[in-house]
Amino acid sequence: MKVIVLGAGVIGTTTAWYLARAGHDVEVVERREGPGLETSYANGGQVSVCHAEPWAGPGAPLKILKWLMRDDAPLLFRLRMDPAQWSWGLRFLLECTAWRARENTAQILAMAFHGRRMLQELRAETGIEYEQSTRGILHYYTEPAEFEAACEAAAYMRRYGLDRTVKSVAEAVAIEPALASAASRIVGATYTPSDESGDAYLFTANLAKMCEAKGVRFHFGREIRGLRAAAKEGVAGVVVAGPGGQETIAGDAYVVALGAYSPLLTRPLGLDLPIYPAKGYSATLAVADPGKAPSVSLTDDEAKIVISRLGGRLRIAGTAELSGWSTDLNAVRCEALVKRARSMFPDACDWERPEYWAGLRPSTPSNVPLVGATRLPNLWLNTGHGTLGWTMACGSAAALAELMSGRRPGVEFAFTR
Repeated sequence: MKVIVLGAGVIGTTTAWYLARAGHDVEVVERREGPGLETSYANGGQVSVCHAEPWAGPGAPLKILKWLMRDDAPLLFRLRMDPAQWSWGLRFLLECTAWRARENTAQILAMAFHGRRMLQELRAETGIEYEQSTRGILHYYTEPAEFEAACEAAAYMRRYGLDRTVKSVAEAVAIEPALASAASRIVGATYTPSDESGDAYLFTANLAKMCEAKGVRFHFGREIRGLRAAAKEGVAGVVVAGPGGQETIAGDAYVVALGAYSPLLTRPLGLDLPIYPAKGYSATLAVADPGKAPSVSLTDDEAKIVISRLGGRLRIAGTAELSGWSTDLNAVRCEALVKRARSMFPDACDWERPEYWAGLRPSTPSNVPLVGATRLPNLWLNTGHGTLGWTMACGSAAALAELMSGRRPGVEFAFTR
């Protein structure tokens, strides 16, 4: 069948790839001038299965209250006169119970494991390059109480099959020698050797070229204005505005992969998706001394930031700001990223020339993505992946392609219906 995929980020592009591989005729509609230029562009770069717990948990409300007055807080909830934000916030609180957190963790991990497995298979099949590293992720701690809690969490998460092992400071420095200069500040670490990292934008751009080689057609520079739909018949076309004016692109089925913008498209159809944007920030810097810059992807627990080596660049990313759909840069939050990384790795980069960026992560209250069918017979979803879009991309795309082809997906997951 002819499938129209809405969005050419890492989720939309992987969706196009797996649909085309399944034999479907695929077209992709994207408002930007190329693939991967929104949230996929400069994220933290981690394919992080072993730290894929939901934000919502029993301890989350207290932490958020503690961070409310901090402009550099890891999770910042800026209250607005926005019904969507208030509705999302209330749903988030409902997900903070222990039993809901356990259920959500199981769902997230199932898709994250599937995503990493499918990414590895795709890489072996195609040889795609994206400055990838398969050296794992090292999570270091500078606060004794947080490290103690992490040791308990590591034991608990191993029940789910995660290879999260506790490491001493000396062992952490052996894994990542660049930490030696900051060893006195570290109290311990956890290491997940099966996790990976890489440039999600480069992956998306290269996969889009491979999609085109399979016959996928990309319509770039097309602003999506809405869907023509009826309750029984489903979607008849997507209305777009481009260089030639307004037009309707029609297919047999449609996939919403618009990230944080997904609910804005579906709400007029009566589909109120529980997705709200969580703005994340990153700084990208040129590596000045390769021997002093980390080569293993890192997570700094106290600052809640990730640090990934992407060839000759260092990517520092983190924080989440629930403040609407603006991607304006907050100088305090940007500078906090560089200040923290510079304090840990003072000789690693040219710290005076950071490239700052902000993107909108499409977050559900549970952090479980929305993948599957809708009540409209030919409208499908692949959205709401939050901070784990890069981690889950290949998994959710492969699973959706199976569903749309009438086959059983290779992952046990609570798909939408």
